[in-house]
Amino acid sequence: MKEDFLHYLWKFKKFSFLNVFTTQGEKLEILNSGWHNTENSGPDFFNAKIKIGNQLWAGNVEIHINSSHWYAHQHEQDAAYDNVILHVVWEHDVEVFRSDKSEIATLQLKDYCNLSLLKNYENLLNSTQKWINCEKDFFAFKDFQLHNWLEKLYIQRLETKSILIFEKLKETDNDWEAVLFQLLLKNFGLNKNGAAFLELAQSIPFSIIRKLESTLQLEALVMGQANLLIENKEDVYYQQLKKEYQYLKHKFSLTPICQNSIHFFRLRPSNFPTIRLSQLMQLYKENQHLFSQVKDVKSLEEFYTIFKVNTSDYWQTHYSFGKESKKLAKNTTKSFINLLVINTLLPLQFAYQKYIGKENVDDLFTVLKELKAEENSIIKKFNNLRKDTAKTALDSQALLQLKSFYCDKNKCLQCELGVSLLQSTRS
Repeated sequence: MKEDFLHYLWKFKKFSFLNVFTTQGEKLEILNSGWHNTENSGPDFFNAKIKIGNQLWAGNVEIHINSSHWYAHQHEQDAAYDNVILHVVWEHDVEVFRSDKSEIATLQLKDYCNLSLLKNYENLLNSTQKWINCEKDFFAFKDFQLHNWLEKLYIQRLETKSILIFEKLKETDNDWEAVLFQLLLKNFGLNKNGAAFLELAQSIPFSIIRKLESTLQLEALVMGQANLLIENKEDVYYQQLKKEYQYLKHKFSLTPICQNSIHFFRLRPSNFPTIRLSQLMQLYKENQHLFSQVKDVKSLEEFYTIFKVNTSDYWQTHYSFGKESKKLAKNTTKSFINLLVINTLLPLQFAYQKYIGKENVDDLFTVLKELKAEENSIIKKFNNLRKDTAKTALDSQALLQLKSFYCDKNKCLQCELGVSLLQSTRS
C-alpha cells in the first residue's frame, strides 16, 4: 500500500463516499475534495470542503497510510498543518491532534474501498521483475485511448523542456538568439559531447558571435575555447586558428572550458567535434539571426533548407588537424537535422509560443508526425509489447516521457493507462 493510492481514492472519490462516517462516529459529507498539492510542502489537499455532523468545514486534508504517521512526520509541531480539517488514512491506529491539542476528525478508507479496485491496484503495483508494471496489459489498450494519452505526454515533455529554456532565457537577458545558440551547440555535440558543448556555449557570450564574420574567426573562437588548439602542430590552418584565437581570447577576456572534456573516442569521423563545430560555425556565418528564421517554421522541409550546411573548405579534406583525407563534402544530413528538430527546434518554438502567449501545438504535431519514430532500446521494448506503438517521432518522444516520468517512478495512478486498469473488471 502506498499513499498515492489513497490520494487517488480521495481525489476521485473512488470509495463509497455517500455513506461514510469518521472514526469518531460522525456522519461525513465530502463537498469538495480540494486541490491536490503535488509539488509543495504542506498538507496533501488544499481548500477542501466537508461537513461533519451539522458543522461545515473548509480547510486542508492530510493523507497517511496509518494515523500514527502524523506523529512520525512531526505534523503536530508544524503550524502548516493547523488548518487540517480531516485526516484520511487507510488504518486508524491512534487519535491525532493539532499543535493546539484539538482533535482532528479521521476517515478510515479501508472501511469503504471497493475490494476489486484494491485488488487491481495490488496486481498492478506489486508485480516484480517487470520492465513496466502494465506490460502484460499494454497490448490491450484501445488505440484512441493510447494515442490521446501520448499526445498529452508529448505536451508534458515540451513543458518540461521549457523549464530549461526559460532558465537559459533569464541567464541571457531574454536573448532568444543566444538561447538557440546554446541549445544548438549542445545538440551538435550529441550524447558523447553534449555536456561539454553546452559548457562551451556558455563560455562564449553570444555578442561575440554577432561580431565575427569570417570562418577563420568563428572556428578559432569555438575550437580555441574547446581546448582543441593547445598543441604544437605544423599544419598551416591549425597555426592560423591558434594565432587568431590568442587574439580573440585576449580581446574578449575569454576562459576556455576544462581541458580534455571534448571526446573523439568511439565516434564516427562524421561526428568528430571538429566537423560538428565547423558545420555550426558555417551556419552562423550564413545566418546571424537564426532564431528569427526558425521561430515560425511550420514544415520539415523548411528546417532542412535552413540547417543543411557544409563545413569550411579545410574540413572537406580533414577530420582532425594535420591528417589529410579524401575530399568529401560533409553536409549535415537529414537524420542529424531530424535530431535538431526533435530535441531543440520544436521545444524552442513551443517555449517561444508560451512566452508570447500564442501556443499552437498543432503545427508542432504536424512536423513531428512527418518524422519516423526514433530508434532506441526503450522504443523497441514498447513496440515489442504492442506492435507499431511508435510510428512517428511524436509517439517515440511521448513514450520516452511515459517511461521516464511514470513507469520508472511507479506513477501508475497519475497515468491515464494505469488508472484505466484500476477501473477495469479484470480478475
